[in-house]
Amino acid sequence: MEMEVLAIVMVFSLFALILGGIPVPFALAVSGLVFGLIGFGSDLFNLLPLRIFGIVSNYTLLAIPLFVFMGVLLEKSQLAERMLDIIGHVSGKKSGGMAIAIILIGVLMGASTGIVAATVVTVGLITLPTLLRRGYDKRIACGTICAAGTLGQIIPPSLVLIILSDISGTSVGSLFAAALIPGLMLAGMYLLYIVIMSKLKPNSMPPIPQDERDAMPTGQLIMDLLKVVLPPFALIFAVLGSIIGGIAAPTEAASMGALGALLVVILSGRFSYHVIRETVYSTFKISGMTFFVLIMAQIFSLSFRGLGGDDLIDSLFEFLPGGVWGALIFMMVLLFLLGFFLDWIEISYIVLPLMLPFFHHAGIDLVWLSILIAMNLQTSFLTPPFGWSLFYLKGVAPKEVLTQDIYRGVMPYIGIQAFALTLVMIFPGIATWLPGVVGW
Repeated sequence: MEMEVLAIVMVFSLFALILGGIPVPFALAVSGLVFGLIGFGSDLFNLLPLRIFGIVSNYTLLAIPLFVFMGVLLEKSQLAERMLDIIGHVSGKKSGGMAIAIILIGVLMGASTGIVAATVVTVGLITLPTLLRRGYDKRIACGTICAAGTLGQIIPPSLVLIILSDISGTSVGSLFAAALIPGLMLAGMYLLYIVIMSKLKPNSMPPIPQDERDAMPTGQLIMDLLKVVLPPFALIFAVLGSIIGGIAAPTEAASMGALGALLVVILSGRFSYHVIRETVYSTFKISGMTFFVLIMAQIFSLSFRGLGGDDLIDSLFEFLPGGVWGALIFMMVLLFLLGFFLDWIEISYIVLPLMLPFFHHAGIDLVWLSILIAMNLQTSFLTPPFGWSLFYLKGVAPKEVLTQDIYRGVMPYIGIQAFALTLVMIFPGIATWLPGVVGW
């Protein structure tokens, strides 16, 4: 059997295993080992120990558990709940005010946790029953919560950007700098959509009742802003500023961020044995899952490249009309469609290592391309039927919220994400300007 045919069958067998319910890391390892042994015997895997050692000794990847610890600690200590309550009262005087607060919290939690599940579940539990009680349209409320949660995938620091840095061979700092403006632009588009909808359908997003606003005096509100909202915001600004400004390496900044989060929680009076135990447990679980998939992906990648998969992908892209732009559009459409069925981490470890070498050889700016990929992967959390944000929210939503309410609610935000992605494709400077200014 031709090597290229084995490579194609290996890819299809991988997707068959995943769709059959086999966990992704085991599906990667099994398909890679079986077809690698068929094609080359055991000699091919003599390189595997070196590749695994390269993963576990990668200094940059040490930032993953540190950033996860920082974000999970802020979430488990329930500081996010308090921030949402305060920002909600500040912006809740006008129609759509609470929805605006949810987007702003999505930005803050995205920059602190980078974990979609934590943001969607936390915001959903706290706000959805309250929004429904205040008369918010179910679709608008659900769509806003899900969309706000996905901002953690593009606003740095995020696990997606760290993983893309390793896969593409670009620096984490350059990706953080490149993602900042697109991420804030996307959040701004969400806010603009809410403002427009609040003007067109004010009854679907009523303001906070006057008696609730009167229960929190202005002086107390200002003090709470300084005590509760300012410290996490300052921590995020210090961590990102030190990375983007070149003052500290991502791993060093992540370690200071973890320490800073610990201090913020202690000073807020929310530190306890239960909080730190749950934080450490979640950090090990998330980090272990990420590294296990990454290590198993080395088996699949080694076999695919050994079977001539790289040449196969190059031939496929050269066959497409439109040259490099045709290949780029094809990859974006493919990633978007895969997002309906696969998680971002599966797409990152399975598809991207196969396609990125072509764009690297074509001279495409991999920083810009990585931001396009990150924005595209972000939509996988919202696209039915397997968008994880939809599942997370449905799991904590009241019984009167139907699955179709969530699906219909996220549709405008998927359109906004597609529009933002198109803008960054047409105007690369949106992503490349800041890294050029700071010297990355």
